[in-house]
Amino acid sequence: MISNRSIPLSAGVIFLGILLIYSGLRSYEFLTWLMEVLPVIIALPILIFTYRRFPLTTLLYSVIFLHAVVLIWGGMYTYARVPLGFEIAQWLGMDRNPYDKIGHFMQGFAPALIAREILIRGNYVNGRRMLTFIVISIVLAISASYELIEWAAALCMGQGADEFLGTQGYIWDTQSDMFFALIGSVVALALFGKYHDKCLDKLSSKKL
Repeated sequence: MISNRSIPLSAGVIFLGILLIYSGLRSYEFLTWLMEVLPVIIALPILIFTYRRFPLTTLLYSVIFLHAVVLIWGGMYTYARVPLGFEIAQWLGMDRNPYDKIGHFMQGFAPALIAREILIRGNYVNGRRMLTFIVISIVLAISASYELIEWAAALCMGQGADEFLGTQGYIWDTQSDMFFALIGSVVALALFGKYHDKCLDKLSSKKL
């Protein structure tokens, strides 16, 4: 039997697949595109194959979808060239394209809710304060790991890694990237913590 949410979820997967193909064909630099969208390419099959055995809340699927779009769009143009970033920079009087910071904000926002859902459903943590602490710690660990990957790419590719790094000459780019991931995690927990609990309760009641 087809569930009420399987159709929009399937539509979301199809849309991301089409967007991946389109962005790859129109990418500014293919290798940079591949590195930027690799998390989406890895995550999509996992989400599809675990849908029946371990379905996530609709909230989490929606956030993952949004994060995937941000990654794909950044991969197609490279983060320093995304048109939306130039528009934001003009509005705010900025010298640098800030789309990279949107990406890192989402790098904290989405993983925070993913980690929160897994920890709660697995009963791995006792106490809300400890849950918040561990979730934020996981986000910072993911962000730091990504920065290490960027560092490795810079060592291996030399100047060819400039598009992937997207530093735009800013010497504190690594630290600011992690800071924006931290902000994203805090915002996600503050804005959606209680609503996420309701979504988890609703998902749990459907299984009973």
